[in-house]
Amino acid sequence: MKIAFYIVLAAIVLALVAAQFGLLSGQRPGDLGVKNGRLKPPSVTRNSVSSQAAQLPDHPQRAYASIDPLPFKAGGAGASLKALETVLGAMPGATIVEQRADYLYAQAQTRWLKFVDDMEFWANPASGVIELRSASRLGREDFGVNRQRIEKIRAAYLAAP
Repeated sequence: MKIAFYIVLAAIVLALVAAQFGLLSGQRPGDLGVKNGRLKPPSVTRNSVSSQAAQLPDHPQRAYASIDPLPFKAGGAGASLKALETVLGAMPGATIVEQRADYLYAQAQTRWLKFVDDMEFWANPASGVIELRSASRLGREDFGVNRQRIEKIRAAYLAAP
């Protein structure tokens, strides 16, 4: 019993040390952004959500990954992305990395293990919504973390003026 305890303790310490050196943050995907009116598709594993998943009928995680886009604010795309920028700026662990007139890319980092998730938001002028995607860089399962984060963002966004 003591040996198992020490093995678990050593694994926890090792994970925390690895995290502090950035070994659990993963690499930024090179294929992010909007291409032909679409964000990158959701992952084939259960570690991402996308408002465009429903447009991919053969995707293996279509049902799991589907999430609603954000509606435009009264001021249109510009006001909507500005409100989203404010929400993300106040969110612990979130960092806005890239911002354009119609697109926002941010990263969310977990506190202890420093895992990084990539979040993309695109103001789709054709549908009047902000399409979104949030995905873990590492692992095959996120235990609903990306969905929960996006729903917190949605609540703060909808509450913002």
